[in-house]
Amino acid sequence: MTINDKLRLSQNIALLAGIFCIVVASLLLLNYWQISSNDPVESQVLEALVSRLKTEPNNEELIAEIRNFDLLARKAYFNSQWQIKTGAYLLLGGAIILIIALTVYYSLKSKIEEPSKDHENEIAGRILAQKWVIAVGIVVFGLAFIASASSLNYLDVYHVETAAGEAPEEQIDEGIEVIEVGEVVEPDVPVEAEPVVQEFSENEPISEEPEVIEDKAVAEPVKPAATATAAGLTLDQIRKNHNSFRGPLGQGIIFHDNIPTSWDGASGDNILWKSPIPKHGYNSPVVWGDKVFVAGADNQSREVYCYNRADGKLLWTGKADNIPGSPTSLPRVTEDTGLAAPTVTTDGQRVYAVFATGDVIAFDMAGKRAWARNLGVPDNHYGHSSSLITWGNKLLVQYDTNKGGRIMALDAASGETIWETERDANISWASPVLAEADGKYQIVLTADPIVAGYDVQSGKELWSVECMMGEVGPSVAYYDGVVYAGNEYARLVAIDIKTQEILWEDDMYLPEAASPLAHDGLLIIATSYGVLVCYDAKTGEQYWEHDVGRTLYSSPVYADGKLFMMDNDGVMRIYEFGKEMKLIAENALGESSGTTPAFADGKIYIRGEEHLYCIGE
Repeated sequence: MTINDKLRLSQNIALLAGIFCIVVASLLLLNYWQISSNDPVESQVLEALVSRLKTEPNNEELIAEIRNFDLLARKAYFNSQWQIKTGAYLLLGGAIILIIALTVYYSLKSKIEEPSKDHENEIAGRILAQKWVIAVGIVVFGLAFIASASSLNYLDVYHVETAAGEAPEEQIDEGIEVIEVGEVVEPDVPVEAEPVVQEFSENEPISEEPEVIEDKAVAEPVKPAATATAAGLTLDQIRKNHNSFRGPLGQGIIFHDNIPTSWDGASGDNILWKSPIPKHGYNSPVVWGDKVFVAGADNQSREVYCYNRADGKLLWTGKADNIPGSPTSLPRVTEDTGLAAPTVTTDGQRVYAVFATGDVIAFDMAGKRAWARNLGVPDNHYGHSSSLITWGNKLLVQYDTNKGGRIMALDAASGETIWETERDANISWASPVLAEADGKYQIVLTADPIVAGYDVQSGKELWSVECMMGEVGPSVAYYDGVVYAGNEYARLVAIDIKTQEILWEDDMYLPEAASPLAHDGLLIIATSYGVLVCYDAKTGEQYWEHDVGRTLYSSPVYADGKLFMMDNDGVMRIYEFGKEMKLIAENALGESSGTTPAFADGKIYIRGEEHLYCIGE
């Protein structure tokens, strides 16, 4: 090939690359203009439909219209985001090819003998035109890249600090006086045959000194707390309690019997007690021994609450304040996430909590602060919601944010980092799940685009399968060596963790917030639009579905041979756990609730919008 042939080839490549870049850049600018004109996060049409539903709650056609519109809007939004991301990569690739082709072209041109004076003016004109084309192309490319970056980070408007000029909206302070934490003398609780239902008023004065509970009539004697050993928790210990989101190992499988199946919040039937929760939060209750823990937060403070499991008395309140590195301004969070979405965890020695500020804190069982630190404010456009879990004297924290994914293990006694592993994953709201394989425990996480397992002791990635997409909220389910992961507008997959093979997949019913449940050969999926579905865990064959017609954010739980499913209106549906759909009972709490219940010793503990409930026979 002669030098003139190479010259013409490089010139043609540069021309095609330039045209390609201009077309892609134009499409990116058009896509950006469309997104800017139509808010991808909020829809006025959907808001109008939802407002109409409040006046017509039984309009099934309207409910179906809202579901269909929401589905189309979300699919259109995620498709648009995919187009922008893909377009940005294509534009970058085209620009690189264009630069290389132009470099080769001018390099070859310099080797050609100097042109005669007759052609100098013509060549100068061509060079000037080429410079104008390049300048215009650079401007178009720059605008396209800016549009692409702006579109990809559109949801970051939720993560702005008050220092940037906008203060978070003030929330209502419930007016509860905070108990100063300190040593609490644990009571000996007597037993009386008849249960006493108690409700504590929010206006009831609280002593500033740690309170000693006097002997009083209670619903039932409480078993003494199991104590964690120096070697860490044992499986038997956590099965006797309910120490994390979805119970033992975070799997949603409960090992308690005699769970009640009938109650009514309005009449108080089988409601042993209910107590007000000082501050709001979407986290679920956890139980250890004679104590129940939840967390709450508002713009004034972030707090952990400890209740007496026998009578619902608030024993102590622990504040997450004066923590080095904690932000002076609160991160912006959405109303349906808030600042206290993650569920706390406990190992029987301490209770651990994390908030949307990035503050993680530990209290001993009497309410005395053990340690606290800030992990860095999560770059999260909704608010951090991944719950904590503990194992082997380690506090395990999933920290997948817009700035990258990571999983870390903190020393349970001191809070110091034992190990930290970066993940090839985008932002995720899913919580870690512990799974036993070949006699060893691993942490299983799901995000976009991977589902992966990590060694608890070292943090080493053991396996990874690229199969997810979108903004992942549900945690995984685990049963008999298979991990089940799903996300709305993505797919549902069953993964063999030994071979990393996808055994089966489905895209019919997908969870948005509720985590799947796998047990005894069955897989349960709860969708945000109110459909509960049962599959064969090994084959993916669908056994049954039940359209409850209400939003499902709480995760399904297996307990005492039954399936428990709470909807956002506070109605708990109880099913036989089997291949045929059999509804046993529907029980109304009397207030809304989208959290997952806790179970212990024949009792159910439910966090409502304003109260913590204890339900028992």
